[in-house]
Amino acid sequence: MQIRPLYDRLVVRRIENQETVMNGIIIPDSAKEKPQEAEVVAAGRGKRLEDGTVVPLDVKVGDRILFGKYSGSDIKIDGQEYLILREDEVLGVLDPVAVTA
Repeated sequence: MQIRPLYDRLVVRRIENQETVMNGIIIPDSAKEKPQEAEVVAAGRGKRLEDGTVVPLDVKVGDRILFGKYSGSDIKIDGQEYLILREDEVLGVLDPVAVTA
């Protein structure tokens, strides 16, 4: 199933951080915080202004983003968990770092 968000909304998939264990203490999943980093899976066409014009989004499919802790709405599609949020809830886009040899 595919989903197409409306207007300035984004569908994102959270990126799980690698679990590190220190001193043999393992934190249960229920006590862990959800990651605030995600990959954009789908994006709407843009924000509609009062005069009817549509301003395209700065964020595009495939971008890695950071978002606020309490942003968006959690949804589940075909067993996968996603988050729908507005573009203005995005705090920043992570650019890949170029490796120089």
